[in-house]
Amino acid sequence: MIRIGARAHDFGTTSPAKLAASLAGFGLCCAQLAINKAIAGISLKPGELNPGLAWEIGQCFRENHVQIAVLGCYINAVHPDEGPRNELLQFFKDHLRYVGDMGGSLVGLETGTPNAAYAVDPRTGDESTFQALVRSIAELVTEAEAFGVKVAVEAVTHHTISTPAKMKRLLDEIRSPNLVVIHDPVNLISSDNYGDQDRMIEEPFQLYGDKIAIIHAKDFSLETGSYKQVATGFGQLNYSLLCGLIAQSKPGISILLEESGPDTVEHCVAHIQSHWPS
Repeated sequence: MIRIGARAHDFGTTSPAKLAASLAGFGLCCAQLAINKAIAGISLKPGELNPGLAWEIGQCFRENHVQIAVLGCYINAVHPDEGPRNELLQFFKDHLRYVGDMGGSLVGLETGTPNAAYAVDPRTGDESTFQALVRSIAELVTEAEAFGVKVAVEAVTHHTISTPAKMKRLLDEIRSPNLVVIHDPVNLISSDNYGDQDRMIEEPFQLYGDKIAIIHAKDFSLETGSYKQVATGFGQLNYSLLCGLIAQSKPGISILLEESGPDTVEHCVAHIQSHWPS
């Protein structure tokens, strides 16, 4: 069984009904939805998400048989200023409270950098930044436990959680069934370590495979002489290895395309299918 979906805003910013119908029209069964990026006319702030809006959005996706596999809320959990950080955490908690009304159960985030611009920062790898992240994620997980939903954390090479080992440490620090992982192998690959891509694909399955709840699918390319992220099937990621691991240990998991869209989705889906173990 292969469940392939996509990042919803890659298919435009429009009404929930049109967006869900567009995804379904491409044969996609699930999506990652970031409301402020994907739903036209909406720019939510902390405290504004509510049961009615959540139910209406969810109903449009349910009617089109598209699961909201991840509700995206990509805040900076290690923002250096307490006031803005608390507002961001509150915004994430709003999503945890109402993801169930949308028919979902996961709210996803990356792990940020210790500056207000969410920019690359030399302090990102400091122990103090890691501990700040632990405090923020623990607070969000407590909220998730209260509502019976999950916080889904995604690693990125230049963010606080930048390696599989750091992700494992975070999971060990916050031992909760309500904390899970979005595994995006390309987010762990950079111009410095692309030659070691197989380890970046495999190691998360070895260290915390039981915690992997979502797969992000994109690709990376070095054709122009510099590293860049591209759509699935337009780069060099070892999809035979990735698909084999998924088929073996995570049957039926939602695989969400990134860096894709209407012009490339059919190629991306075919690429995954062609590398799936027979």
